[in-house]
Amino acid sequence: MKKQSARPDEALRYHSHPRPGKIAVVPTKPHRTQDDLSLAYSPGVAIPSQAIAADAEAAYRYTGRGNLVGVISNGTAVLGLGDIGALASKPVMEGKAMLFKIFAGIDAFDIELDERDPEQFIRTVKALAPTFGAINLEDIKAPECFEIDQRLSDELDIPVMHDDQHGTAVIVAAALINAARIAGKELAALRVAIGGAGAAAIASARLLLTLGIRRENMVLCDSRGAVTRYRDDLNPMKREFATSRRIATLADALHGADVFIGVSKPGTLTPAMIRTMAPSPIVFAMANPTPEITYEEAVASRPDILFATGRSDYPNQVNNALGFPYIFRGALDVRARRIDEGMKLAAAHAIAALAREEVPAQVLRAYGIERLEFGRDYFIPKPLDPRLLERVAPAVARAAVDSGVARAPITDWEGYAARLRRTEDRGFED
Repeated sequence: MKKQSARPDEALRYHSHPRPGKIAVVPTKPHRTQDDLSLAYSPGVAIPSQAIAADAEAAYRYTGRGNLVGVISNGTAVLGLGDIGALASKPVMEGKAMLFKIFAGIDAFDIELDERDPEQFIRTVKALAPTFGAINLEDIKAPECFEIDQRLSDELDIPVMHDDQHGTAVIVAAALINAARIAGKELAALRVAIGGAGAAAIASARLLLTLGIRRENMVLCDSRGAVTRYRDDLNPMKREFATSRRIATLADALHGADVFIGVSKPGTLTPAMIRTMAPSPIVFAMANPTPEITYEEAVASRPDILFATGRSDYPNQVNNALGFPYIFRGALDVRARRIDEGMKLAAAHAIAALAREEVPAQVLRAYGIERLEFGRDYFIPKPLDPRLLERVAPAVARAAVDSGVARAPITDWEGYAARLRRTEDRGFED
């Protein structure tokens, strides 16, 4: 399979020509005449401002708040790059804003905060919150990200999601639903080893419990080995998943395990470890850009393996773009107060179900392939599958209505699906 990589000159030219950056602000109302401008600004703008002052909900009728997400980061844990700081993270955050627009028709502003103190970061985001209908936290290092995500979710009345945690967890859950189905294994019986104990690992572990994985069948492993109750160096998040098993290493945790979920670093998984796993081992090696074990090593180690990575140049890419645009789309469309576990699980099931359907020709053309069928080499949808919008957003919206967090419940679900299809037909553009 052909490997894909961007040459430095290509990447720099892409980001600089014909104009710097990847996003721009575009007017949505007429602005050619004096009358247009008098409505857009003074004196006409005073009327909606007065309406909003009298009723805060009017902001959703008279401004773009209901379709605007803040992509907010301090650049302390940028994927593949580490702690590069707020300014250097801006190309990544602009890219995230672009994905919101092209995949789900959502406007997004990237906000890079030069702030490392969690309390001050939280205070700043809360002050910015009236601008947005929802907030996507991005690339904030652990353990601070846990407090920031939880506090903002609890203290704001708009959806907040740290995508590195919860977006990853949703796609992991979707992939595991299908991989277990192919392997002929029940979710509740799966023995799971997680390589890594940071933001993505903890969030994935929590959502997998909601999915049906048993806590006693799950082991986390950090840089010091297995996370057990016998260690005295665990933070509260790790302690939540500490096992009582008398094991010390990742190799110990993998012996007889059904599943490995890697969110750590390259080279932590070996063919010898995979060979000790149960029949039809499920291995998600998601360290990016270099996984815990290469695709070639993994498939050579076991002919019965079900393997996924975070890369686009191998089968089964665990890609957050499968989830976050559509999770936020559904949450925004019902004006959800938060993104709860039920909404995340609904997204996971919708994504998993889509992979079991026939793949349309336009998706095959987009990837230059002739055939794609549900099985070992395809148990996660492709990110460029336009059907994700119509399947995942309504599932999330329905879950929000069912759990009571929706302030504007949808009553015409067929009309809502038709509106989403029109967005698909426009190629995700206004």
